[in-house]
Amino acid sequence: MRVVFASSILMLGSSCVNTSSRYSGQSPGGGYYMALSPPRYEFAPFGLVKLAKSKFPKINIPTVGDGSYWRGEGVNGKPRIHIVISEQMAYFYKGDNLVGASPVCTGSDQFPTPKGNFKVMEKDHDHLSSLYGDYIDKDGNIVQTQIDNRKDPRPPGTTFDGAKMHWFMRVTGAVGMHEGYLPGYADSHGCIRLPRHMAKIFYENTPAGTPVKITN
Repeated sequence: MRVVFASSILMLGSSCVNTSSRYSGQSPGGGYYMALSPPRYEFAPFGLVKLAKSKFPKINIPTVGDGSYWRGEGVNGKPRIHIVISEQMAYFYKGDNLVGASPVCTGSDQFPTPKGNFKVMEKDHDHLSSLYGDYIDKDGNIVQTQIDNRKDPRPPGTTFDGAKMHWFMRVTGAVGMHEGYLPGYADSHGCIRLPRHMAKIFYENTPAGTPVKITN
């Protein structure tokens, strides 16, 4: 009796979804998925993104604790990316099939990320910002951090050290997708930051010219 009670309490700490034998749904940014399965309950810890069903066989790559996942290997279709600012998420499609998702950090209120339809204009694995970074002394010590070299005076004896933007993909102007810090809310200078593991995956699966849609 004690074991049954403990199991019941544990299940209350998870989100529960009752699925029917046939179901379909709309993926974020377009496309759809359909699947067949026996009725069942699925339990997932709070805060995780439930993997979308698709007509392709499931690839056993688990959802990461930050809600990111990738199931694009062996899936055909032209790639496209949809960034949803209000969700602070990026969705990766191949054709109409949602194959990946990642949390992001978009621009702050002062430096908003532009919305619209764009394409990947440029890719640079080891990109350095020409605008934002630090002023460092001759020994590499940071004298002033998080500066904008267009308006922040450079202290005597220092040089500009551009912010590192690994796995950079330019979307428009100075705005691009790249590896970076995610505080959990929109706080960048306009770029779209991704965690390292997903920035690398997106970069490796996104050829130049890939459509990128950014919506609120």
